[in-house]
Amino acid sequence: MNTVRKSTDRGHADHGWLKSVHSFSFADYHDPKHMGFGNLRVINEDRIAPGTGFGTHGHRDMEIVSYVLSGELAHKDSMGNGGEGAVVSGVIKPGDVQRMSAGRGVRHSEFNHAPNDTTHFLQIWIEPSERGIEAGYEQKHFDAESKRGTLRLVASPDGRDGSVTIHADAAIYSGLFDGAQQLTRTLDPKRKTYVHVVRGSVAVNGQALQGGDALLIEHESELSIDHASEAEVLVFDLH
Repeated sequence: MNTVRKSTDRGHADHGWLKSVHSFSFADYHDPKHMGFGNLRVINEDRIAPGTGFGTHGHRDMEIVSYVLSGELAHKDSMGNGGEGAVVSGVIKPGDVQRMSAGRGVRHSEFNHAPNDTTHFLQIWIEPSERGIEAGYEQKHFDAESKRGTLRLVASPDGRDGSVTIHADAAIYSGLFDGAQQLTRTLDPKRKTYVHVVRGSVAVNGQALQGGDALLIEHESELSIDHASEAEVLVFDLH
């Protein structure tokens, strides 16, 4: 079964400094039909105005992945990441994937320090396979060439193929497709697959999708991607 979730059907929030679009119920946006998909709980498309950001706040028992589309996002947390003299700068840019395991509890902030440029990024939450673990942090860069015409694994439970490690029964793939580029992949029909079109246009399993659209796939054994125009997609393999 293939179900299209149109970009225009998502929830919206405008806080002035933050403009956010919610694929699933979040904060003041509540839709009982869209509470998540499998163990994928949140995909927020956020735009942070120059010189603003999220002040220090807490999370627990959630795998949080940040994926920057344009601009930069400066992360600072109670584990010491992003602080002065820290080994990990906490600044993520396009092509970077950041994973924060909230575990038994962590506090962090996220800021756009640029004076003129908006930071555009995806905030993704995945329910962990185990609660109460030690909080953790990781960030890695995945260049465009490794994603062109294919699906590059960027997050997995075991960190295979150089991906970041998430403590959840899920995997995230990133791909760039254009023109004649196409891909066919076998799926496990017992699992769920969620395809989020970051930008551009593309056909997924025969469904024409635009930036912000998604395809929810259940009980299917194949994924096909074709007819793309400057498309960037994220594919989630979910419990």
